[in-house]
Amino acid sequence: MAAAGDPPPPIYAEGAARTRGEISPHFQTYARDDDAKLETTRARLSNILKRHEDLKERLSRDSDKLIFERLQKEFEAARAAQTEEISINDDEWNDGLLATIREKVHMEADRKAMSNQVIYCLDGARIGIQYETFFAGEPCEIFHCVLESKSFLEKMIMIEHTLPFFLPVRELESDLLSSNSIKFIDHLEEILQAYIDRREQVRLIKELYGNQIGELFHSLPYNMIEFVLEDFECKVTISIRYSDLLQTLPSQARVLAWPLRSAKKISTRSSSASAAQPVPFHLSYAEEALKTLCLPEAYADIVLELPHALKRILSSRDSD
Repeated sequence: MAAAGDPPPPIYAEGAARTRGEISPHFQTYARDDDAKLETTRARLSNILKRHEDLKERLSRDSDKLIFERLQKEFEAARAAQTEEISINDDEWNDGLLATIREKVHMEADRKAMSNQVIYCLDGARIGIQYETFFAGEPCEIFHCVLESKSFLEKMIMIEHTLPFFLPVRELESDLLSSNSIKFIDHLEEILQAYIDRREQVRLIKELYGNQIGELFHSLPYNMIEFVLEDFECKVTISIRYSDLLQTLPSQARVLAWPLRSAKKISTRSSSASAAQPVPFHLSYAEEALKTLCLPEAYADIVLELPHALKRILSSRDSD
């Protein structure tokens, strides 16, 4: 039993009841003063996250935007300089040459369709990589990375980039760039695309279902996401985790429904504290949806089934 004054367990605490009627000690009921403390903490955290977003946006507008614009111009100049022109005489023009040119054009088109990265030779013996990210088949955001080597015998280093600072770019450089530059370039592309995919999934649920979401928190790389649904008979807390930055589907999902004290379906036959302040319960169908579907699809499935699931569980508890 938790001592008086101990903080309440987190919304994604381990050890939930696995069978009906079995209540884990991790899910002790909230007292009113604990509820007030929790709401105060949430309000402070929300304010900190808002200030952080404002700071990140301001920094992005200033330094990062200048770097991006400069590198974008340099990459465009390199692209123009690398455009290949073929000049031939009349006596060299024949069906065989035309077939060769057509084959080369189609091979280049196929290459660009299969790759989200373009490599350029920049001035000063530098190599520039432009990463083009996509979401739902549409172009999303462009990132740049510039590599340099003083000589052919020296190892390559990354001297400049417009990649998100919270991704493990320097760790990848240390682990891969000097030993396997191709793997470094490809792995960086995979991490960037996965980050964009997670970020855009969150943006989409906020855009489509923002009126149903009471609170939403996430880490910078979107590998930890939590949000709350309050427009139902229960307060539903959703917590998902991605164990790997390459993942676009969560490796862990925890969905808990907290019956509201004013909910009519909560049994009032008992005057005990547990009846007045019910413990939360798992929504296993929602956890499975989050781990197998992209976030917007999983959200739609969860909300569609939620009233029926809550009715079944609350009716079952009333009958106990």
